[in-house]
Amino acid sequence: MGTSMQTIGQAWLVLTLTHNAFQLGLVGALQFLPVLLFSVFGGVFADRLPKRRVLLVTQSAAMLQAFLLWALTASGTVQLWQIYLLAMLLGLTSSLDMPARSAFVVELVGREDLPNAVALNSTLLNLTRIVGPGLGGVLIAAGGVTTLFLLNALSFLAVIVGLALMKHDELHAPARHHNGAGERQTTWQSLREGMGYVWKTPAVVLVILVVGLVLLFGANFAVVVPLFATNVLHVGATGFGFLSAALGVGALLAALWLAWSHQQPTIRRVLAGMLVFAGLEAVFAVSRVYLLSVVLLAGVGAAEAVFGALATTTLQTIAPDHLRGRVVSVYILFFTGSIPPGYLLAGWLSIRFGAATGLLICALLCVLVVGAGWLWRRPAEKDLAASARA
Repeated sequence: MGTSMQTIGQAWLVLTLTHNAFQLGLVGALQFLPVLLFSVFGGVFADRLPKRRVLLVTQSAAMLQAFLLWALTASGTVQLWQIYLLAMLLGLTSSLDMPARSAFVVELVGREDLPNAVALNSTLLNLTRIVGPGLGGVLIAAGGVTTLFLLNALSFLAVIVGLALMKHDELHAPARHHNGAGERQTTWQSLREGMGYVWKTPAVVLVILVVGLVLLFGANFAVVVPLFATNVLHVGATGFGFLSAALGVGALLAALWLAWSHQQPTIRRVLAGMLVFAGLEAVFAVSRVYLLSVVLLAGVGAAEAVFGALATTTLQTIAPDHLRGRVVSVYILFFTGSIPPGYLLAGWLSIRFGAATGLLICALLCVLVVGAGWLWRRPAEKDLAASARA
C-alpha cells in the first residue's frame, strides 16, 4: 500500500515541478524499464540465494530509496534528475525483488496450499490498488507529498521485521541444487538453463505466451476506460471513477473467491478464464448503458484476477524448486512487459476506428489467442498432470 501511495505522490511531485505530461510519463517509464531489462537476472539470484535473504536486501534498499526521496522533499532541495535517478533505482530493486517475492510464496506455505496463497496474495494486491491511491490522494491533500513519502518509508519496517522474525527451519525451502559436474554455474549458464527449461516445457510456454498475448490485447484499461467515460458513455469524471473502481472491486471479489474455494489450477480453467475475460470485454465494447457497463467491467476485472492467479499457480506448480525463480522472472517479463505495447495498440486503434470498435477488435484478438491455446493444450495438460503426480 505504501508503494502504491508513493507512485501517486511521485507523479504529483513531478507534475508540480514541471507541469509537463511528458515528464510525468518519463518518470514512470524509468521506473518500469529496469524490470523489463533485469528481472530475468533477478530470477537467477532468486534461485541461487536464499529468497528470504534476497528479500531482506531488496526491501532494505527500497526503504533507503523512500527515505532519500522523503529527505530531499522535506529539505526543499529535490530536483527532477534526482526523482529520475531514484525511480530507476527503485525499478532496479524491483527487478530483483519481484521474482524472489513471487517464488517465496511456495516456501512459506508448501505446494498443497499454493493455490490459496496465490489467491490471498492477489486479494491483498487488488485491495492495495483500490485503497492505496485513494489514501495517497487524501494524504497529499492533508499534509503534502512529504508526509506521504515518510509514511511509505516507515512502512518498510513492518516488512523487514516480518522477514527477520520468520523461522528458517519452518520454511518449505528446497535443497540447494548442483549440476552434474558439481561445479557452480555462471550467471549466464544459469540464465540459459532457465530459458531452456521454459522453452522445452509445453505447459510453461503455453501459459506464458497465451496469457502474455491476452494481456497485450486486452489489458488496456488505462487507455480505454477514460475514452469510454468521456466519448462513448458520456458520464464525465464521476462516471470514470466508478468505472475504474468497478475493475478493482471485481478483481478483489474474485481473488477472495479463489482463496476460499481452493481452485486447483488446470490449463482448461486458465483458458476458460481468459475466454470469459474476452467475452465480457467484447460486450462492454458494444454496451451504451452506463450501469450495465459498470457491471461488465467488474466482471472483466474478476475474470482477469481468476486467470492471472490460476496461471501464476500453474507455473509455480510445474516449475522444479531449483528453477522456480527463473520461471517466475520470465512470466513477470511477459506479463508485465506486454502491457505498455498494449496501451500503444489500444491508443492507435482508438484513434483509427474509435474507442468502442478498437476495444472490440482487441477482444476478438483475445478470443483468437485463446482458441489457438485451446488447440495446443494437450501437451501442456500432460505436463501439469505429471507435475501433480510428482
